Amino acid sequence: MAIIQFENVGLRYGLGPEVLRDISFDIPDHSFQFLTGPSGAGKTSLLKLLFLSLKPSRGLIRIFNRDPATFTKDELLDIRRKIGIVFQEFRLLDHLTTFENVALPLRIAGLDEATYKADVRELLEWVGLGQRMNVFPPILSGGEKQRAAIARALIAQPKLLLADEPTGNVDPPLARRLLRLFQELHRSGTSVVIATHDINLMDQFNARRLVLEEGRLIVYD
Repeated sequence: MAIIQFENVGLRYGLGPEVLRDISFDIPDHSFQFLTGPSGAGKTSLLKLLFLSLKPSRGLIRIFNRDPATFTKDELLDIRRKIGIVFQEFRLLDHLTTFENVALPLRIAGLDEATYKADVRELLEWVGLGQRMNVFPPILSGGEKQRAAIARALIAQPKLLLADEPTGNVDPPLARRLLRLFQELHRSGTSVVIATHDINLMDQFNARRLVLEEGRLIVYD
């Protein structure tokens, strides 16, 4: 079963040319794939369509077997809670500690801290931030902010994880470790889409590749 389907999707910003053209593919349930292609090919735009933060200029998108155009505001918020996303710019809140940033999706969902405190601490230890959980983001390095953003996206065990260059600010050993963490999440039932330029990293994992070239998509299963 596909959790997301694109049919002849196009995207343009304003009156400009299409940055994505005739995109047709699906994201199967419990799947793992890389999204790759040269800079400017449209990877970030495609991730934003997957996250429903952009609407296509044409074509059809279905998510969890529904057309997002039919969602009420509350339904859209509920769907987005099922999607974890790691942005290149991290989007951590400077007035919250590392722990509080990572726990934010659970707090927004209305859970009591006592029910998730141990899980947040364990995940922060796993990504190497166990000693930084009470530090505020302005004190963190770029790599530490990246890891905090990844932990925040993972903590709620989303049905779909989208990651935009999630290993771009970490060294190769930690990059491999983070990819293994994504694989563990995948094995637990999450579908994963990782946008990356790192061919060497992709070669270490047997996964489907979605390749964008000049706004068009080629799928290699």
